[in-house]
Amino acid sequence: MLRIYPKRRRPHLAPPLLLILIYAGFIVLGTLALKLPLATTSPITWWDAAFTATSAVTVTGLVVVDTGSQYTLFGQAVVMLLIQIGGLGLMTFAVLILSMLGLPVGFTHRLYLREDLNQTSATDLLALTRIILKVVLLCELIGAGLLATVFVPEAGWREGLWQAAFHAVSAFNNAGFALFPDSLSRWVGNPVINLTVPALFIMGGLGFTVASDIWRTRNWRRFSLHTKLMLAGTAALLVWSTVSFATMEWTNPGTLGALPLSDRLWASWFQAATTRTAGFNTVEIGNLSDGTALMFMTLMFVGAGSTSTGGGIKVTTFIVLLLATVAFFRSRANIHVFNRELGLEQVMKVLALTTISVLLILCATFVLLLFHEGDFLAVAFETVSAFGTVGMSRGITGDFDTAGRAVIMAVMFIGRVGPMTLGFLLATRKPSRIGYPAGTVYLG
Repeated sequence: MLRIYPKRRRPHLAPPLLLILIYAGFIVLGTLALKLPLATTSPITWWDAAFTATSAVTVTGLVVVDTGSQYTLFGQAVVMLLIQIGGLGLMTFAVLILSMLGLPVGFTHRLYLREDLNQTSATDLLALTRIILKVVLLCELIGAGLLATVFVPEAGWREGLWQAAFHAVSAFNNAGFALFPDSLSRWVGNPVINLTVPALFIMGGLGFTVASDIWRTRNWRRFSLHTKLMLAGTAALLVWSTVSFATMEWTNPGTLGALPLSDRLWASWFQAATTRTAGFNTVEIGNLSDGTALMFMTLMFVGAGSTSTGGGIKVTTFIVLLLATVAFFRSRANIHVFNRELGLEQVMKVLALTTISVLLILCATFVLLLFHEGDFLAVAFETVSAFGTVGMSRGITGDFDTAGRAVIMAVMFIGRVGPMTLGFLLATRKPSRIGYPAGTVYLG
């Protein structure tokens, strides 16, 4: 007698969940590679390797060992590869490999790519991916060439070219990894460093959607609303943070006070530009005044642009929050900006993302204070930096014990892949079939 068994359904993983598992897998692979004897100049612990791999894949830049002296050329190459993969997105690389091999990109790959690039539609993704790769390669090559004019004369051709390539990749991907223990402080007044490095991480922080729109359109009037908000918001934040930093730190002997006038101006610009996304520094972050540190935490929390190599709640999220507040006080139900209208759904998404982000930072800071007794501002600063995948530190990263490092690693990971999962949940919610009478809650 022939028995017919029902076909077993393959287990289906939601695209964001699968991408999270892939990111975690690359962290594991990176940890194993960095623990190899040929990757380090002296043995490191598994926790050191895991922390570095997590920081690289999440393009954060927080370190517990010095990248330039502790890792060999092979180890530094592993870090740079992890930065490139984590910054651009794993599915972008997968599509690139499939295209190079002449293999078709199926619907499933497009679905995962859509989630990885934080897009709402699966159409034109291949064209977007190709533009992304062109922009990335062009920016990193030009950046490396310009940085080589500084590093090669000082370190020689071989070492100088490697330093230029490493820092160009790290800057464009907003990673903040540097091969020098003082980051880029020794070039605080160098115009090439102060223009090239910020240009790279600003372009990387605008987001691939903005880069694609600019590449295709090149006309302000035809830009999408998202592109206009990102460009306007980024410019406003850069001007405000540069002026604020210079005003608050101008006479601080630990930061700007001991520098010549021209170097003070360059340092003000560099710190203001790097704070939201990149994590490089040309002055000692541990010497910042408390007011400046709080301002930096605010900028790190805001972060970069959607679909960018940076973290944070994103510039557009912050702008919509401000616009929603203004609309509330003007008794308007909708938000109007650049002759476009944003409805309640957009505001609800922004509130959900911001609320979860604030709760995550508060909980992580509380747990860290339980395990690590120290300066509250320094611990909070470290937590916000990890969440925003910025990588700035007031010098306490290496002081955390195993539990503290685990918390920071978790915050870095959530800060990188968490918004992707939240976006998926918000995009796939089902409308309720049950209605309830309206109620009133007294607020304020």
